[in-house]
Amino acid sequence: MNNHEIDYKLFGDDMQFVEVELDPQETVIAEAGALMMMEDGIRMETVFGDASNSGGGGLMGKLMGAGKRLVTGESLFITTFTNDGTGKRHVSFASPYPGKIIPMDLSQYNGKIICQKDAFLAAAKGVSIGVEFQRKLGTGFFGGEGFIMQKLEGDGMAFVHAGGTIVRKSLQVGETLRVDTGCLVAMTADVDYNIEMVKGVKTALFGGEGLFFATLRGPGTVWIQSLPFSRLASRVFAAAPQTGGKSVDEGGIGGLFKAFNK
Repeated sequence: MNNHEIDYKLFGDDMQFVEVELDPQETVIAEAGALMMMEDGIRMETVFGDASNSGGGGLMGKLMGAGKRLVTGESLFITTFTNDGTGKRHVSFASPYPGKIIPMDLSQYNGKIICQKDAFLAAAKGVSIGVEFQRKLGTGFFGGEGFIMQKLEGDGMAFVHAGGTIVRKSLQVGETLRVDTGCLVAMTADVDYNIEMVKGVKTALFGGEGLFFATLRGPGTVWIQSLPFSRLASRVFAAAPQTGGKSVDEGGIGGLFKAFNK
């Protein structure tokens, strides 16, 4: 095994966090800002790159690891949490918005998972966080959430997060699934992924679902989210006050009474 073997527990329903149990000298890596709490005896350290040493030793290997993270829009640094004590210690990580945390044993998926570039939360030390370039031109230009996706490689545990409810679907050979580009969370490396234009001018202009959707063809496994963060953010922005911070009255009967009393 190249990765540290970590145990974990998930807590919560729609606002989840994962508690990782570390044996002495075991390490877990996580995105900056993902920490919720940790017990005494755990050493926290910020490292350059993804801490997997997959790019080779020395400065060049570290630069390659950091460069991969920079391309995906993530920080050049990642945080490691190592148990320096003599007994078991626990560290917890929380998802940044309402949704679910998906534990993935990479050894069960041929050592590789492709996911949205902001989906990674934490993983056992040794998991490599890289860049997955989509080879198809259409995917590159019209991918919606970006044609650059993350790839998690190794044989240990990784945790990704997504919004709303998560559904895991196993696609058979030749089976096709079409989804909104933002709803795709992750997929195994054997899934054929492409972007197709919505057919029909009326559908494209008035359908409200955008001009393109993702086409996934089996065999393989895919994870779909019901509430992409981009969709949530756009609704919040649309409902936010547009008058320089001045509060806006609530709708409904209460809002009508306030309007008549002015």
